[in-house]
Amino acid sequence: MKATLPAPPRAAAPAAVATIAHPDKQWLPRTVFAVFLVFCLTPWASPPVALALGLVLAQTVGNPFPAFTKKYTARLLQYSVIGLGFGMNAYSAVQAGRQGILFTVCSIFGTLLLGYVAGRWLKLGRHLTHLISCGTAICGGSAIAAVGPVVRAKDEEMSVALATVFVLNALALFLFPAIGHAFNLSQQQFGLWCAIAIHDTSSVVGAAAAYGKEALDIATTVKLARALWIIPVALGTALAFRQKDVKVKIPWFILGFIGAMLLNTYVPATHYVGPWLVQVARLGLTVTLFFIGAGLSLNAIKSVGAKPFGLGVLLWVVISSVSLYVILHT
Repeated sequence: MKATLPAPPRAAAPAAVATIAHPDKQWLPRTVFAVFLVFCLTPWASPPVALALGLVLAQTVGNPFPAFTKKYTARLLQYSVIGLGFGMNAYSAVQAGRQGILFTVCSIFGTLLLGYVAGRWLKLGRHLTHLISCGTAICGGSAIAAVGPVVRAKDEEMSVALATVFVLNALALFLFPAIGHAFNLSQQQFGLWCAIAIHDTSSVVGAAAAYGKEALDIATTVKLARALWIIPVALGTALAFRQKDVKVKIPWFILGFIGAMLLNTYVPATHYVGPWLVQVARLGLTVTLFFIGAGLSLNAIKSVGAKPFGLGVLLWVVISSVSLYVILHT
């Protein structure tokens, strides 16, 4: 009986050669990602530049960390918004909120009504129409994330609605400051316009920050007050769609923003650390927009489809134009 001999050691050589011949293909995307991320933390970066870098990454070598950026985008934005509160005064915020309250209510319900009519005209599904309308009317991705579970929207519907508002957010971040300067809008006018006409808080704050500090304060306050409408709109959605046993996602970070603002107004000791916290918050916002841009791949943009994107553009153009006209003539 012959003994079975073990395979010669040299049989493992091809595997070693294969390992050397096929290096990690992710080294280039990871390197570009790291370089862009570090640049976003420098004084030369701004929110629009960070978004542009993210878009360049997504359309060329691709985002090597999609799960990471998706997971931490919302958290980083929320912490950044809270940090911005340490640079604001409660009295000024209340005044800004009073000026924007009527505008906010009219624009929200006007957008929802127009979205319903336009969605039926375009023959879009009821759920998708409502998601895009809520995202445009209130606060983009946050509103969609809150309303989606209420109507029990499918994953595809959520993805299309989110992609629609994210693409328009990217355009708004570049277009709005240029339009504001073209119409010679004041800081107050531009801040109010951003809060009304741009979807996501991230792009609102980014565009307003590029315009000026007063515009940033007004835009942040009015937008966060607008975001609170997620709660009544989600509850109204549950009634309209006859849904029971649903949970409404409450934007708790807004309470953190209010708390930071009150500390900055009434606690003098906060003034020593407030400017540093605001600076960190602005860096966080810049990185947030880089993450958002990195998530807008060409496939994500193509997945939207003509009709949903057409609905998003129609609502956005109408609310932007009407709100700009009202601001210029009041």
